[in-house]
Amino acid sequence: MTTASFKYIDPASYDPHATEPFKKPWTKVDGAGNSYRLKDYSRPVHDLTGHEKEFTTDNCGFAVYTSPAKETSFTDDKQVKEGYYGEVEALVRQKLPGVKKVVIFDHTIRRREKASPRQPVQLVHIDRAPAAAEVECVAMPQKTKSRDSSRVAPRIGLPPRRHRRGSIDPSDFVKVDLLYPKGASQTVDVLADPDARAASTEGYEVTGEQYVIAPNEKHRFHYFKDMTPDMAMFIKCFDSESELMTGSGGIAHGSGHTAFIDPQTPKEAPGRQSIEVRCLVFYE
Repeated sequence: MTTASFKYIDPASYDPHATEPFKKPWTKVDGAGNSYRLKDYSRPVHDLTGHEKEFTTDNCGFAVYTSPAKETSFTDDKQVKEGYYGEVEALVRQKLPGVKKVVIFDHTIRRREKASPRQPVQLVHIDRAPAAAEVECVAMPQKTKSRDSSRVAPRIGLPPRRHRRGSIDPSDFVKVDLLYPKGASQTVDVLADPDARAASTEGYEVTGEQYVIAPNEKHRFHYFKDMTPDMAMFIKCFDSESELMTGSGGIAHGSGHTAFIDPQTPKEAPGRQSIEVRCLVFYE
């Protein structure tokens, strides 16, 4: 176990009742600022090593597997799409029974290097709120020439049924609008610089929505100490059959997640490198 500082949205910095665009919390995806403040909280972080089988995307919204990849450099986007995407789909189908279709729609490579355009994000969040997940599903037929009305879980989900053990209460979910420069294509790489400040929304439009997590003493954090490149973590962002969406069933809706600085990490240790591959996962 270790103890670390986690960045949450500051409850005093936004109106929890606001629903109109530019009045509810927002963040600019190009790193130009956001409408709310962040607040640091110290929390214990529990090591998953030896307990991997206790955590599933159904009962807590995430899972860890050992799965060596053929792709190792992740420096060529074309190679990632043509090779690694297939490896990801195969792993999803292997680990999650009942999968009907997997649609991979983008990826992000993060490196803790000054020259890297994508840095690890230090903010407790879930990539998509339900409305944004619906948008992805509606857009999906344009990419695959078909449509599904079956259960869907962007990034990852599991078929029923296990008791939920997650620590996030539905009241902890704060809907935050994602602002893109008008006319810009969406990269889906949100929160590029969550500490930036810029009050003006001129020239921006709302084109997405995510959950930022409000602080709660009941939250429990887990990590896999000394995670290696031959390991993969599934993180669920939405589940159409979750407890949040149906009001019953005990299925985790998603997993709040964040990068954090482990004070126990040796100074000479190499910086984090990771690839996030985002999927729509449909079930029978």
